Amino acid sequence: QVQLVESGGGLVQAGGSLRLSCAASGRTFSSYTMAWFRQAPEKAREFVAAISWSGGSTYYADSVKGRFTISRDNAKNTVYLQMNSLKPEDTAVYYCAAGQYTRVVVTAYDYWGQGTQVTVSS
Repeated sequence: QVQLVESGGGLVQAGGSLRLSCAASGRTFSSYTMAWFRQAPEKAREFVAAISWSGGSTYYADSVKGRFTISRDNAKNTVYLQMNSLKPEDTAVYYCAAGQYTRVVVTAYDYWGQGTQVTVSS
């Protein structure tokens, strides 16, 4: 079992930055692929970024590539999402997820956090 708790969301102006954190419980954190998804109002949840268990491989949605960076610290059981050059269209609830495989689909992930709101004003 893995429990995930996100933090770091908030209100920021366009062009600004935020860093999201996801703290995980459980001794097997380092064996999981970790990912960030987001869901805007009345839209489906979508993949943002993922990182392999070792941190050696990262994957990004085209819409955030070059602006967002995913990283992890296995000693702290934490995964991060550094978000720069934020745009109003990045406004969404951001969810942390843990899974066995690196995939871009929601169904590939077994554990989810409760989400943190990110709002980007124009």
